[in-house]
Amino acid sequence: FQLCRLTFLVSLQLKLTSIQNPTTLFGMYKYLARSFPDFGSRGIVVGYDTRAQEASGCNSERLARLTAAVMLCKDIPVFLFSTYVPTPFVPYAVKRLGAAAGVMVTASHNPKEDNGYKVYWHNGAQISSPNDKEILKCIEESSEPWSESWNESLADNSPLRSDPLREISKKYMEDLSSVCFHRELNTKSPLKFVHSSFHGVGHDYVQQAFRAFGFPPPIPVPEQKDPDPNFSTVSCPNPEEGESVLELSLRLAERENATIVMATDPDADRLAVAEQSDSENSGCRWKVFTGNELAALLGWWMLFNWKETHPDPADRERMYMLATTVSSKILKAFARIEGFHFEETLPGFKWIGKKIHELAKTGNEVIFAFEESIGFLCGSMVPDKDGVSAAVVVAEMASYLYNKNLTLHQQLENIFETYGYHISTTSYVICHDPPTVKRIFTRLRNFEGENTYPRSSGGHSIVDVRDVTTGYDSSQPDKLCVLPMTKSSQMITFTLQNGIVATLRTSGTEPKIKFYTEFCAPPGKSDISSLEEELKKITDTLVEEFLEPDKNNLIRRSI
Repeated sequence: FQLCRLTFLVSLQLKLTSIQNPTTLFGMYKYLARSFPDFGSRGIVVGYDTRAQEASGCNSERLARLTAAVMLCKDIPVFLFSTYVPTPFVPYAVKRLGAAAGVMVTASHNPKEDNGYKVYWHNGAQISSPNDKEILKCIEESSEPWSESWNESLADNSPLRSDPLREISKKYMEDLSSVCFHRELNTKSPLKFVHSSFHGVGHDYVQQAFRAFGFPPPIPVPEQKDPDPNFSTVSCPNPEEGESVLELSLRLAERENATIVMATDPDADRLAVAEQSDSENSGCRWKVFTGNELAALLGWWMLFNWKETHPDPADRERMYMLATTVSSKILKAFARIEGFHFEETLPGFKWIGKKIHELAKTGNEVIFAFEESIGFLCGSMVPDKDGVSAAVVVAEMASYLYNKNLTLHQQLENIFETYGYHISTTSYVICHDPPTVKRIFTRLRNFEGENTYPRSSGGHSIVDVRDVTTGYDSSQPDKLCVLPMTKSSQMITFTLQNGIVATLRTSGTEPKIKFYTEFCAPPGKSDISSLEEELKKITDTLVEEFLEPDKNNLIRRSI
């Protein structure tokens, strides 16, 4: 049971027995009590989504109430939401209420059989090393819990339990003003938006966020707006999968003549966006933006508005944007030309949250951060990805651009012409056999003899190799990674002579080997078709040569 990852997304049987067992929660209590002498006054925030497994009778609300019971047994104040909330509400509440920590019961966009936890530290960031390992150690040391910790009714009767829903909802919507730049224009926007909450928690909160920005509420997809733990209308509850899972949203938008479609994932911390295509020859009515493309637009938008209120170039010395290392390098291109700072982190928003906290301590400001898997952070309200705020920021950006006779897609082209085209591919193969995964990566580390990596792919030389699992980086003078070494997961990055960067890594929450490739062209190079053709060729070759899907019985992505 990989509690140290604290998304808890492993096999169903293990999750349901472990999360429901208060011994697990007692271990977490022990570590928090040890870490915070004032834990008894600061308390803990607990939220949950709408997941439920009918066969076991287990649901997210019950798991949240068990979490609350364990803490209340030890006289710890608990801020337990009275209904389901978006995941970003928990870290927002932790910061707003000054709590010691937060727990969100969710499995995000995973299959319906899953459930799990995310744990947040006092700074609102997802926990990372060493706290994750120490919590796991405390759990392993814990004995059977006391009987009262099974008493779910404690959450109803204890004077130490309070419901933060009204206060946090109100303050969150008020604080959205920090990323609202053109409210008057919003009130006059002719654009129509469609929103799907993918059977999750997002509907009410996205509606409220639109009103806070001066927009009419978006048109909801009726079949998907209410919670449904079976995710009945989608083959996969992950809007990142693209047009195939957005079908109901796109068809509704066509009937309603809506320009923009938005979809938040079931716990509303991720956002997918599609726009009616302006190309008559595209053969497709909709442009579904990748996470990297949407990040280019949102990064440009946040920078554009930040510059309006910070005309002094000296202010850029304390301004940052962040991205995970498997995401597009487009923000790096922004920073190089515009003169602000850009930094990469390991994959996962817990590392972005940790970096935000580190930078804030030295007086620096992060105005935008993202991960390619449609996770975005606009502004500084929440040190975690937030699909609710991202949705309404996209709506305002689209309205502003349409007022200038520009579509989102056209502005994306303008961005690439200014900062260089960044063409990327992200996909995965599925492998349910851990020894096979280990064998694949061991082969890559001994490709042409012991401790030698591949020297070429697709006819192009590999000029640099970075292996975060072992801490090796051939581009550094000392051959050591700048990013932290992560022995518990696999990740190798290859930089090719033609400028393509390719990364292979294991997922932390699913049985997948993910691969990411990107062609970063300098400004002025605009032969897109040749760039895309070269990237596809390299990607296909890399997957076949390095992963050997047929030989290793890997399941290729089907959606």
